[in-house]
Amino acid sequence: MSLILVTGGAGFIGSSIIDELIKKHEIICLDNFDPYYDPNIKRKNIADKIGNKNFRLIKGDICNENLLRSILQEGVDYIIHEAAQAGVRESIKNPKKVHQINTIGTLKLLKEALDSGLKKFINASSSSVYGEVKYLPFDEKHPTTPVSPYGASKLAAEHYCRIFREIYGLKTVSLRYFTVYGPRMRPDLAISIFAKKALKNEPIEIYGDGSKTRDFTYITDAVNATLKALKKGVGEYNIGGGERISIGELAKKIINIIGSKSEITYTENIKGDAEHTWANVRKAEKELGWKPSINLDEGLRSYIEWLKREFE
Repeated sequence: MSLILVTGGAGFIGSSIIDELIKKHEIICLDNFDPYYDPNIKRKNIADKIGNKNFRLIKGDICNENLLRSILQEGVDYIIHEAAQAGVRESIKNPKKVHQINTIGTLKLLKEALDSGLKKFINASSSSVYGEVKYLPFDEKHPTTPVSPYGASKLAAEHYCRIFREIYGLKTVSLRYFTVYGPRMRPDLAISIFAKKALKNEPIEIYGDGSKTRDFTYITDAVNATLKALKKGVGEYNIGGGERISIGELAKKIINIIGSKSEITYTENIKGDAEHTWANVRKAEKELGWKPSINLDEGLRSYIEWLKREFE
């Protein structure tokens, strides 16, 4: 039984990963319950784990080096680093905070991990590292030209992971998640916003003309990729659904699934939003033995059913 530290473990992806890991491993969940969105949502995410002999919650910050050192001295075997200041729009409002948490925080964690004799470091990265589109779908050799402070912070964190691997010999993997969705997803993401509006028959507002496209990854696929990366692979991997849809079509699809009377409205575009994302996942399939198994229609229906139960 390994001891695994999951940073940001009370968040959407982190808590979903813990759901699986806790069956076979001891887990330390580190989270600072930042109020970027309601901390009670995060507390609810891990409520069923409190009291489990394989689970320990530590409220703290990844920028606190003394805290990190004390945790890693307990003999942590693996780190799954999900803690971050999320949100492209938030990063435009407060780029300094995003850099401090996503880049400096990752660097501090890597340094303490190196000194602890860690077996492997899994870093949660993002499709936002690509930014400007040179070709689609993105493979891992596509140029990385982020168009937001968030994307830049994630790319810098990736580079630190690579450097710690190449110079210091620490095994690191950066998983470039493509817009993960599903039960417990963050309330600020489009699928969550659209579905909640549709369930109430309220207007759905889209930034821009709806022509931007996204590749969405269902949460169980993201979790499975992360678990596989504990055992296989080093370097960077795209983790996506492998298909894309325009934001306008996404809103229509959600309205149709719910049978909603919501109407779609359009508003001013927001700077920093990528025009398109679409994952080529062949590298992950070849080196991790992973590929997505839940298509968008199936994933949306599953999420909406969960959301309906939450609303009841």
